[in-house]
Amino acid sequence: MQYVNELDMNKPNGDERQAEERQEKGRCANRYSLCNPYGIDEKTQRWVEKIWEKLSVKLEAECIRLGTMMPYVPVNGKYEDMGQRELSAWTNGFYSGILWQMYHATKKECFKNAAEGIEKRLDAALAEYTKLDHDVGFLWLHTAVADYRLTGNESSRRRGLHAAGILAGRYNPAGRYIKAWNGERSGIAIVDCLMNLPLLYWASEQLSDNAYRQIAVNHTEMALHYILRPDGSCNHMVDFNPVTGEYRGNPGGQGYESGSSWSRGQAWAIYGMALAYRYTGKEAYLDAAKRTAHYFCANLAVHDYIPLLDFRAPEQPVYYDTTAGACAACGLLELAEHVKPLEKDLYVKSSIRCLQALTENFCVWNPEEDAILSHGSARYDRASDREVPIIYGDYFLTEAILRLRNQDFLIW
Repeated sequence: MQYVNELDMNKPNGDERQAEERQEKGRCANRYSLCNPYGIDEKTQRWVEKIWEKLSVKLEAECIRLGTMMPYVPVNGKYEDMGQRELSAWTNGFYSGILWQMYHATKKECFKNAAEGIEKRLDAALAEYTKLDHDVGFLWLHTAVADYRLTGNESSRRRGLHAAGILAGRYNPAGRYIKAWNGERSGIAIVDCLMNLPLLYWASEQLSDNAYRQIAVNHTEMALHYILRPDGSCNHMVDFNPVTGEYRGNPGGQGYESGSSWSRGQAWAIYGMALAYRYTGKEAYLDAAKRTAHYFCANLAVHDYIPLLDFRAPEQPVYYDTTAGACAACGLLELAEHVKPLEKDLYVKSSIRCLQALTENFCVWNPEEDAILSHGSARYDRASDREVPIIYGDYFLTEAILRLRNQDFLIW
């Protein structure tokens, strides 16, 4: 079945869109109040500027201190280099994403130089590709593809296309899904992959080849049927027979249990479906993003706009995941760009309230300490990275603030 929206064939390609957006944002740089895509009021604008001042000071200090490190979780306020421990770790691109976002916003060379160094370090992971999984999008969208979009570096383009080929090679036509992991778990697909699919849309545009795009669409269709639930909640995982493609169930994942509601999975679904709509124009994806957003926002509203680690876990103990809130904030702003004008307020205001709750309660602004957003949680059942600062929380916080300043670029 062909899912491609034929109207998209006449739209500018991704890099042309990026160029147009950069030009417009450049024109807006000195007249911020006239370039306010989300319609936020002056009081909120002042809050955004205060957070930006703290964020920019902290991130520049980190850039000087960290260089080409690949941070994950700080120990005693200092990052260690995950790239030395596990070069293929799925989180190793997020710091580069922060650097490219900051370079785009400030044009400071220190951010660019550090990001380029991280990108080159990851060449060894591409060479040892058997250790990679579906998270190659998180790794190379934030490094090589970001570099190419902002600088036109042809070596970066080749790296991105190489990574896209690895991701496409994980597609299982029997179940029409991209397998998440390696080894015996070849029948598992997970909600996180929705955020990796933009790598395939980008590669499809670059190569004028619909095959990559169709794989992305097929995986998204699978997620609509087997990962997202009618009430707006979602599963983390779905299990297929890798030979026949037969659906075998939804095992528990990084949330409390099977059938629960892992909040970061919800955030992946909001943002991932909104991005799927951006690239395809398919209304079913926009509707799915809305449904998942409504469920997420309802749960935020009854918890002071701070997301629990799992919305369907026991009341005690209380575990938070601020990374879910920061990611969802970006997804809600992305969603606001695609809905009708009278629908925007729900998503924009919910995003801002969540960001305000996070920055008021969980941010460390001391430039001498590494990491900003505390109380991020990788999964429910592991204490070592539960309610700690995690690098992707800082990435999404940075993206969200830059979106509200109209200074971000679409890294996805």
